[in-house]
Amino acid sequence: MTESPEQQRPAVLRKRLRTALTRLPHWWPLPVCVLLGTASGLSYGLLASPQYEATSYAMAVAEEETDPAAALGYAQSYGRLVTSDATLSYAQGAAGEPMRALRSQVRSETSPDSPMISVTGTSDSADKAADIANAVIEAVIVSSGHVSKDTGVKLIKFTHAMKPDQPVSPSVPLGTAVGTAAGGLLGGLVLLVRPRRPGWSVSAQVPGPTAAEDHAATDDRELVR
Repeated sequence: MTESPEQQRPAVLRKRLRTALTRLPHWWPLPVCVLLGTASGLSYGLLASPQYEATSYAMAVAEEETDPAAALGYAQSYGRLVTSDATLSYAQGAAGEPMRALRSQVRSETSPDSPMISVTGTSDSADKAADIANAVIEAVIVSSGHVSKDTGVKLIKFTHAMKPDQPVSPSVPLGTAVGTAAGGLLGGLVLLVRPRRPGWSVSAQVPGPTAAEDHAATDDRELVR
């Protein structure tokens, strides 16, 4: 039974596509992946919503009869409590965000050499980022005040988080560079794992025999005679 032209068209198209691909150089996936990665990174940098960060600081201070070195240890401990449920639940009202959202919008850092705690709030709004940082640092300070008589160490606010002027991400140049690098890596992997074309081989040049080898071969033939 003969197929109609409409039924033969998909097979013809596949054959033409296969023929066109075989005519391309074997390294064509690399530039294609680089272009796709660059376009993706550029699109992300242009279309993604900006993110702002604001940071507030608190300092651990030892009271009169407490060893000053204890303040450093308590600063490390309070820094770990910044993202605890107790702290975030206390701060969610002033921050204007639910506790579940605050977990991904707050981070803390401490220094091994200084009894300082930094709390950074992240949001797509500059005002909201500052509100989050200030609300969480205030919650940690209040919590430390409840046990300061037992620990001999209290937290005091060092600096107030201010509204940031510029977003920290996305960066168009950085996004483009990352996309280009990722595309190049993907293209290189494709070249490594793709099957080789039939008949494609790598020719290696074998060096010819040296004069000393020729002389030795001649001597061997003479001995055989």
